[in-house]
Amino acid sequence: MPDEVYRRARIRAAENGTSISALVRDHLEKMVVEETEFERLKRLQDEVINSIHSFSAADRLSRDEVHDRDALRRHERPSVRGKQKAG
Repeated sequence: MPDEVYRRARIRAAENGTSISALVRDHLEKMVVEETEFERLKRLQDEVINSIHSFSAADRLSRDEVHDRDALRRHERPSVRGKQKAG
């Protein structure tokens, strides 16, 4: 460990009335107790999956509709159904 880092750690520990060993122990305890980013994302994924109560692929657009721009627009904005472009 670089001398400057060790010196600053000793100062920080003294300011907090503790030792460097206690600071390291506290940091390691927090590190293993805290949720990792992977664990957080996995938990969120599980929550989303569990919140889906009914799903039907039949409710989706067909392959042809996905590639038909006009059908896609009608699906996104139902209020424009049946309206034609002037021109």
